[in-house]
Amino acid sequence: MNAKNRKKLAILTSHPIQYQAPLFQLLAKEKMVDLTVYFCWDFGVKESYDKEFSKSLQWDIPLLDGYKHTFLKNYSLRPSSDFLGQINPGIIFELARKQYDAILILGWNSFTNWLAFFAAKISGTKILLRAENPLNQELLKPKWKRAIKKILFGKILFPVIGAFLYIGQQNKKFYQYYGVPEEKLFFVPYAVDNERLMKAHERLKGEREKLRMDIGVKKDAFVILFVGKLIDKKRPMDLLRAYEILANGKLQIAMSYKPLALVFVGDGALRKELEQYTKKQNIPDVYFEGFKNQTELPKYYTIADVFVLPSGVGETWGLVVNEAMCFGLPVVVSDTIGSAYDLLIGNEENGFMFKEGNIVELSAKLSRVSNDSKKISFGTGTSHIIQRYDYGEDIKEIIKAL
Repeated sequence: MNAKNRKKLAILTSHPIQYQAPLFQLLAKEKMVDLTVYFCWDFGVKESYDKEFSKSLQWDIPLLDGYKHTFLKNYSLRPSSDFLGQINPGIIFELARKQYDAILILGWNSFTNWLAFFAAKISGTKILLRAENPLNQELLKPKWKRAIKKILFGKILFPVIGAFLYIGQQNKKFYQYYGVPEEKLFFVPYAVDNERLMKAHERLKGEREKLRMDIGVKKDAFVILFVGKLIDKKRPMDLLRAYEILANGKLQIAMSYKPLALVFVGDGALRKELEQYTKKQNIPDVYFEGFKNQTELPKYYTIADVFVLPSGVGETWGLVVNEAMCFGLPVVVSDTIGSAYDLLIGNEENGFMFKEGNIVELSAKLSRVSNDSKKISFGTGTSHIIQRYDYGEDIKEIIKAL
């Protein structure tokens, strides 16, 4: 392609994120795109303390390879993902100096993002926006807040945006609610590294029994898996209590005779409470595996029979659901998370949705998965739909938006 036809694209994001890096790497290979990624904060590149995981961590997959990137100087006294945790005036000078054709801004929840909106407007740089907000959670907010947003978004910010890259159906409805027209909407689905995870699935599925033995899970157990931070937003106690109902035979639904096991992968403020409850109630076969890095997670998806994400408000999507589906797992998710409305196929072909906080309904759904005579077909439905939620689809739509 002729160099003059290439589009100079800047991307502004908070910090290197394990789910974004593969997309940046693939986008940088596109002949039509001259890509530069700007980071506001260096969290995740070196070992850093994550207050939600309650530990220091560093991701074990390459986050900065394969694309041009710049770390903007952060003047925040307390760098974080909070609004004032990223104050990077350098983005103003970068947009003025580099003359990009467009900038893709990931969200509006930082001071620097608003600086970028302003700088892009002044410099004549076209703006693409990708955020996560689902309409179902937005409608839970007070009417007066939404009325203010109707002005802030509908009258001030959104009219200057050239294209909105929505991640799923609830996110699209959010934009439409605030007046974004159909012609400005492009489906850039939330995705994980499907290729890497599916390769791991093929590599590990023959070792399923051994992997179970490694952590002490019975080889014939029906394994329920949770992956994520053990914090209030994720509602892990709901899952533990639902499992307790099943494990103690309190649910008046025929259960299979196979043993049950519940595996928590992750860490956080609620871990101690969960462990104490398990011990106090004498709940059998609950495993707390702690934080596991990206290359360690595949073995836990491999040993599972079903994946559960019971999260509440604040879980805008839930990319661990994508990960689980790459391993052919049926999923049981709350009706609050955004991915429930995209990744669950109609007629309960690859899992179930339940009312957030309803542990009896969650127990019943888990019972159905463990007994369903069609359980083998769940994986087929899962594998089929997840192929659309892929970085390749993202790149097609980003280029179309450009």
